[in-house]
Amino acid sequence: MVWLVKWILVIPHLVVLAFAWVAYVLLSIVAFFAILVTGVYPRPLFEFNVGVMRWSWRVAYYTWAGLGTDQYPPFTLDDVPDYPARLEIPYPERLSRGLVLVKWWLLTIPHYIIVGIFIGSPFWFGRWVGGGLVSICTFVAAITLAVTASYPRQLFDLILGMDRWVLRVAAYAGLMTDAYPPFRLDTGGTDPASPMAFEHAVADVPV
Repeated sequence: MVWLVKWILVIPHLVVLAFAWVAYVLLSIVAFFAILVTGVYPRPLFEFNVGVMRWSWRVAYYTWAGLGTDQYPPFTLDDVPDYPARLEIPYPERLSRGLVLVKWWLLTIPHYIIVGIFIGSPFWFGRWVGGGLVSICTFVAAITLAVTASYPRQLFDLILGMDRWVLRVAAYAGLMTDAYPPFRLDTGGTDPASPMAFEHAVADVPV
């Protein structure tokens, strides 16, 4: 029955992440101009922003974007190999100076429409806003857990597939990769790019 209080338990995370996402936005603006001039995403800024996304994904997976684990998320920007929800974005040595002008808005418009259906908003700032398919499916999962104490595998697969889509679009729009997100719902507990077990929710973003 831990799922009943998870939303309360993550309040400390939400407070810290609120400030972290303000920093994320400001650093992304700095990174935008750095990429525009040099074609390079400054490594310290990249590591911080990926860390914010990684931390947010762990909290989301624990609560409203999946209810996928009862393991409390750690307070860290770093990767935690033994946590069941992980996010890895390889550092790009070079990025297109031209794409940086359009990929975060114009090129992602089709994805924003789809992501808006998934999370209830076309924009992703550290959390799934609510009202979208992810929230609806997670609510169904919560009711099922309350009644049967089990998580339907197909429902988990669907939620995780939508989560992966959102994260890949977030990485692309966040200027972290030039690899255009695929229009593909990768369902299941094993990400196609990473041989992880069902219990692990890995979202790998290619460069």
